[in-house]
Amino acid sequence: MAKTPLEDPDALRVALSSRRLRFGLAFVLVLLLVLGVRLFQLQALDLGGMAQAGLSKRLTTTPVQPERGAILDANGNYLARSIERFDIVVDQRLNSGATFDRFNPDTNVRETGIPMEQGMQELSAILGVDAATLEDAIIGDKSFNYVARAVTPEVKNRALVVGVPGVYADETSQRTYPAGPVAGSIIGYVGPDGEAREGLELSQDKLLRGEAGSKTFEIGGDGIRIPYATNEDVPAVDGRSVKLTIDQDLQWFAQQTIASQVNEYGADWGNIVVVEAKTGAIKAMAESTTPDPNNPGATDPELRSPFSVSAAFEPGSTTKLITMAAAIEEGIVEPTSRFETPPTYTVGNQTFKDAFEHGLEKRTVAGIFARSMNTGTVMVGEQLTKQQRYDWLTKFGIGQPLNTGLYSESSGLLAKPEQWDDRQQYTVLFGQGLAQTALHTAMVYQTIANDGVRLQPRLIDAYIDPDGTEHQVPQAAGIDVVSGDTASKLQKMLETVTIEGSGKSGALDQYRVGSKTGTAEAPGPTGGYDGYTLSYVGMAPMEDPEYVVVVTLQRPQGDLYYLVPGESFQKVMMQVLNSKNVPPSTGKPDIYPVEY
Repeated sequence: MAKTPLEDPDALRVALSSRRLRFGLAFVLVLLLVLGVRLFQLQALDLGGMAQAGLSKRLTTTPVQPERGAILDANGNYLARSIERFDIVVDQRLNSGATFDRFNPDTNVRETGIPMEQGMQELSAILGVDAATLEDAIIGDKSFNYVARAVTPEVKNRALVVGVPGVYADETSQRTYPAGPVAGSIIGYVGPDGEAREGLELSQDKLLRGEAGSKTFEIGGDGIRIPYATNEDVPAVDGRSVKLTIDQDLQWFAQQTIASQVNEYGADWGNIVVVEAKTGAIKAMAESTTPDPNNPGATDPELRSPFSVSAAFEPGSTTKLITMAAAIEEGIVEPTSRFETPPTYTVGNQTFKDAFEHGLEKRTVAGIFARSMNTGTVMVGEQLTKQQRYDWLTKFGIGQPLNTGLYSESSGLLAKPEQWDDRQQYTVLFGQGLAQTALHTAMVYQTIANDGVRLQPRLIDAYIDPDGTEHQVPQAAGIDVVSGDTASKLQKMLETVTIEGSGKSGALDQYRVGSKTGTAEAPGPTGGYDGYTLSYVGMAPMEDPEYVVVVTLQRPQGDLYYLVPGESFQKVMMQVLNSKNVPPSTGKPDIYPVEY
């Protein structure tokens, strides 16, 4: 008869051992199940965000700055460009210790236990920043902070050798202006903070700047980047370059010329504008005071703007060209039409006189224009209705936007005809009671030089992609203002001014020149007139005009009779024609009779 486990001690021990084994196995299985579920929660579901929190502590993101596009002149010379520089930055989370270790490349030895204070002193000597400021920048809990901006590659290399944990370098760039003050008022500048200031740097900033990228990666506790871990790169998109119509050499020459004459005459300011007649391209836009974008603070802020497009003034007699163009195109007069011009002329209870003393003169329309007679101009212009006078001024661009791409532009001032008072309705015929910039004046004469077709002034010639692909800015369609026949007559009248009238000071020996002078009272800060604005505008060569040059002087001091802006015109126009290899004139001047 078999014994029960209770009766058999050996069997009892085996049974108990088997039961404990099953119980232990079950316990282990349950424990593994619990651990597996928890592991799944942590790694797969991460309900508490612990894994993500751990990853976030290891991740660092640094910006990748794009290279700012260049600004070039018409010949590809750099007016503004960016050069390689580095920002020294830090992940403050990696340097909380009082000491650090580093590898010394000079001795090939790993140095240990270096005091953080020593590291700050070494960086201070390299970066030129005091140690206390460096400590504020480096110590903390930020994942990204700037230590020094735009240092040279050599300084960057020395700074990194110091080995302060978390300190590294980001490639960036620094804006430089190789031509210094040449076209400085047009270019503008980029401030130390990387923000564009004034000029094309500001107006074209979005295209020049490009789009920033970023780098995201994991760093271990020792400050070393973890290989094969999270690594996300968003590449930066470099900015586009801007190519101008400006000729750097001509711009420099024009700046020197106008600065010299302003200094000689004690004028407030002056400028010279050069426009290519057949394209509307601005080849020079020179101011007497021009900031150096490398050091803009050295120039008074009020003198940093390009007055050629920002300063509107009463132009005076240069506007008489519009009056003559309107009267000829409307069929009211011809250049040889005859007028008896008195020393004073009264119309509508308004009396007008000329700038010089004379008796009753028998003048042709060309002669009135050549001697710049206000009386005769009013006699011609009063035959136009008020609306016609206004319409012709707007057709020539007066009071209209210039659209060169600069923020500082002025459209000038031209009131509606119903707002003109009894006198203004006549003074607009000879350039008073309205205001325009020097570039407006240049484009009026460009219209006549271009056989009656007014073009959009062009300052930006093309945009260039980072890969070098050039995109030409399309030329806007021209506007037919007067017929070719009328333009031809006006060209002949302008040459008559140079030979027989007020424009003699701008005559050239080798080229035929058409010109017009202008003198207008300049209003002072209180509203009253306290000086004069002088202008000289001309085109050459008259066989087929290629260039228009405008010279403006604001409040020159001295006897007006001896103030000659035509001298600056001579110098700049000769420079233009010679540098562009324009052949000298071969024919004789073609002029109208001025008297009868």
